[in-house]
Amino acid sequence: MNKPLPLQAKIEIAIFSALALIIDLLPSITIATAVTISFSMVPIFIICFRWGLKGGVVAGFLWGLLQMVTGNAYILTPLQAFIEYFVAFAFIGAAGLFSDSIKKSLAQNERTKAFSLIIGALIVGSVARYIWHFIAGIIFWGSYAPKGVSALWYSFTMNGIAMVGSLIACTVVLALLIPSAARVVLNRAH
Repeated sequence: MNKPLPLQAKIEIAIFSALALIIDLLPSITIATAVTISFSMVPIFIICFRWGLKGGVVAGFLWGLLQMVTGNAYILTPLQAFIEYFVAFAFIGAAGLFSDSIKKSLAQNERTKAFSLIIGALIVGSVARYIWHFIAGIIFWGSYAPKGVSALWYSFTMNGIAMVGSLIACTVVLALLIPSAARVVLNRAH
């Protein structure tokens, strides 16, 4: 992880982070303020598969930064913004832990194994992100809970619905994309 990312990775990270922002601007299913279901994490997951943990963390962080500078962030306090846009989005990069195994499975034409690894990566990246949203939900969004509902339950429910919905959306998109474009999506010049 100490090895610097090559120029190709940096360019792809910038492009795919911007693509994630653009997808995030498309209409999505909105459950409550700042709780949506979308497939906008797909470009970040693709970076995770191509460039591993480091590339995924940088791409997620950049996407969070883009959310803030374009005014698409829900900001209550500086700490909340830091947790939900820098930390949470960077943690999507945890999916990059599966990069080498996914590429190896695809190179060996083990599609079922690759798909299982991709699902595992999506779950890890999604859960890693939403743990931070859950924590921020308790601390910062709990006062928005309906009367009689605890901040913990409110955050768990709202963030859980968003996580599961977005995970399903990303799974569907990647299930359609990866088998037909595995070489384009996963192979890179060395």
